[in-house]
Amino acid sequence: MADDTAAADRHDPHRHDPREALLFGGVYGAVLASSMVAALTQYGHTSRDSRRYDAVWLLVTALASALAHGYAHYIAERAPHRRGDALRTLVEEWPLVAAVLPTVLVLAGAGWGWWPANGVEYPAFALNVSLLFALGLVTARWSRRPWAVAVLIGAVDALLGVIVVVANAVIK
Repeated sequence: MADDTAAADRHDPHRHDPREALLFGGVYGAVLASSMVAALTQYGHTSRDSRRYDAVWLLVTALASALAHGYAHYIAERAPHRRGDALRTLVEEWPLVAAVLPTVLVLAGAGWGWWPANGVEYPAFALNVSLLFALGLVTARWSRRPWAVAVLIGAVDALLGVIVVVANAVIK
């Protein structure tokens, strides 16, 4: 019976590979978080109130992005849909939202006075670059890639975050 269920899941055109969804959502979310932090701190608003505002905006943006991406997946599939497919497709976008939560916490923590609100974007950038590296490394190892290749893939993923950091420095 379990084999029948597993076989049905593999042939279900609506199911996405959970590892692929984790990598995609994680990378998208970490790059989104870095980009939002860069954009929101561009004008030097570093008060505690503005950091709480930044945290809320980042969370709202991540939720909107997850909804848009899930909806795009849903309408792009040409196969007939079953009841609950739309909700299931949206729920599959959880890695994107989860990936921005550490940055939301960093910004909110600065807003609540846990640490200085000025300069909090640098730890947020470091956090997201580290997250990108870890996601690349872990997913490459899941795919049974050798350690050297996995580290290289992690470094390439981290490079996406570094590009955002460099762009932020150049724009400022």
